[in-house]
Amino acid sequence: MRRTTKPGIMIDTAHIPAKTEMPETFFGELKALLILGLPMALAQFIQFSIYFVDTVMLGRIGPEALAAAGLGAVVYFLFWMIGSGPVMAVTPLVAQALGADKNDRRDARKTVRMSLWVIGFMTPVLVGLLFLIEPLLMLIRPELARPATLYMMALAPGWPFALGIWSLRNFLASIGKTRVPLYIVSLTVIMNAGLNALLIFGMFGFPRLELIGAGIASSISYTLSFFMFVTYCFRDADAREYDLFENFFRPHWERLREVVRLGWPMSITTIFEGMLFNACILLMAFIGTNELAAYQVALNAASMAFMLPFGFAMGGSVRVGLAAGARNPQAVRRVGIATISICVVLIMMFAALITVVPEQLADLYLSAASEKNAAVRILMLSFLPVAAAFMLFDAVQVAANQLLRGLKDVTVPMWMTGLSYWAVGFPLSWCLGLHTELGAVGIWYGLLAGLATVAVLLGGRFYRLAWRRPDLWLSKA
Repeated sequence: MRRTTKPGIMIDTAHIPAKTEMPETFFGELKALLILGLPMALAQFIQFSIYFVDTVMLGRIGPEALAAAGLGAVVYFLFWMIGSGPVMAVTPLVAQALGADKNDRRDARKTVRMSLWVIGFMTPVLVGLLFLIEPLLMLIRPELARPATLYMMALAPGWPFALGIWSLRNFLASIGKTRVPLYIVSLTVIMNAGLNALLIFGMFGFPRLELIGAGIASSISYTLSFFMFVTYCFRDADAREYDLFENFFRPHWERLREVVRLGWPMSITTIFEGMLFNACILLMAFIGTNELAAYQVALNAASMAFMLPFGFAMGGSVRVGLAAGARNPQAVRRVGIATISICVVLIMMFAALITVVPEQLADLYLSAASEKNAAVRILMLSFLPVAAAFMLFDAVQVAANQLLRGLKDVTVPMWMTGLSYWAVGFPLSWCLGLHTELGAVGIWYGLLAGLATVAVLLGGRFYRLAWRRPDLWLSKA
């Protein structure tokens, strides 16, 4: 459509940018965040159940299988974290574009396409590096090196598909599509549990593959899930308007650079955090196999609880991105308060549960009837109270971190995270765990200190940008 304003001057009105409207009250924003964030939180919680189910089923085999899985996960999740940045960049790029113009389809399509390109570039390199890992694991726990390596090899084929799922989920969340992804993730967990039963324990005539079977089951589940998400993007009326896979092999180098530029600090931030917990796995391995197994199951329980706040924080990232794209500082503040409030309330509920019924929680992972599990159970029960304490700080830091990402503020938080975890958290874990009588529980106190530090720093950073210096992010929106 065109209209004439002056003789000889034609203006194209077929597409006039329309900013996304944001709620004008706190409770309006809280409602919007709950509608968007609840399916995201449940999907995140359920998706993590794949790892939870693997851990529970491997626990039925014995502490050795748990310890090998934990050691293999150190390397596997390092590669996962390296690839996570371009995937996480989808949220702020798509959300801010839609905040500025809710009808902008082309910009979102470019972002998703280029994020999938980056995953494709990284996959052969990172998967190839897995073949070089076993000699390094031999230096830590020789008896666990081989099974841990085989577990990683079994997980590797599903790695690009798992990241692809995350990219598509972030896109769908940015356009408000969260319910069907929740159903797909739920179906994925059910598939994984069934495949685990077949391949770990050798049910119904299938080979009993134990640890390797768990990895194969996860890879198959992620691959099938990815293609279910692709199918949904083709079939859903709203998602189909974006034509995500139209001209998929056509490059857009400027957007590719933007995805990488925004994504690499996110990857490094995730590595700083994830490798702290993985480094503590290595510290536990130096103490003993029982300590390592107990650490893994306690951390798994804490991580499981963390998934719901993390999902709402991801929803907060979408909402704050929309507000930033619409250049609405008041809405940014409302989103921030609502997101942090929800995350803190949720994590306090889980922390109370861990504190009140720790033995029942331990029963989910390790049978009390088995004598070989007795030592691991005692250690796990000593870890859980400290884990409950640091969960509060973990909720604050993940909320603040996701909010900052929605503002495209990623470099300063990266350095704050590195300082908190590696100048505070890890040194304390090393000193208290290996050089004091606290032993294994001292490692948890170091984690607590690191999380408390990063929660204060990132929370302060968001306060500064949202209330004191909105000009710093308005210039990027």
